[in-house]
Amino acid sequence: MIEEFAEGRHYSIDTMGTEVVAIGTADFGQLPHFVLRQSIFPAALTDDQHKCMADVSLSCLRALGLGWGPANIELRWTKRGPVAIEVNPRLPGCSTPQLIELAYGIDLIAEHIKLLIGEESNVHRRRWQTAAARFLIPDRNGTLDWISGSRQAAAVPGVTEVQLHVQPKTQIIRKGDYLDSIGHIIAASPSRTQTQAILQRAADLISWSIT
Repeated sequence: MIEEFAEGRHYSIDTMGTEVVAIGTADFGQLPHFVLRQSIFPAALTDDQHKCMADVSLSCLRALGLGWGPANIELRWTKRGPVAIEVNPRLPGCSTPQLIELAYGIDLIAEHIKLLIGEESNVHRRRWQTAAARFLIPDRNGTLDWISGSRQAAAVPGVTEVQLHVQPKTQIIRKGDYLDSIGHIIAASPSRTQTQAILQRAADLISWSIT
């Protein structure tokens, strides 16, 4: 498969039906891989950028005959504007539903279930916070000797979750995709700057050794 290389910031747009619920942004590791390192909601956008991405996302859904239930659209904001990367007729993956609930007060999973049982969903924003996830990515292959600091990181004010996906003696084999993550930290606060500071403080408390 050959496709255009769209260079620019990555955005994730989540919809329910024909309504845009949330727009977040993500940071990745070094090319040529796309290993997710951080995700944050809401994205810092101007009103024009928000409208443009919302319009493009809903246009994608119409073009594909979608428009019922949850969808996740991924865009890159290039020199010529937003370029669609993926259109997924499903709930978003990774920690995105949790980030959206922390940032907006909207439980996408619960709202989806309402639709499935014939009820009306309510995706109006109920909370105004900035929520972010930091993914822990090893810098080498080998055997995990030890990993520590998760309890200390979880005790940092503003941290809502710390999860480690590995145990000592686990074989670490990086493949250059989302499965490279060995854990994550989620934090939320009233401001973007504060949330990023909380994440950094918690991440600095977690360390590991790989032989």
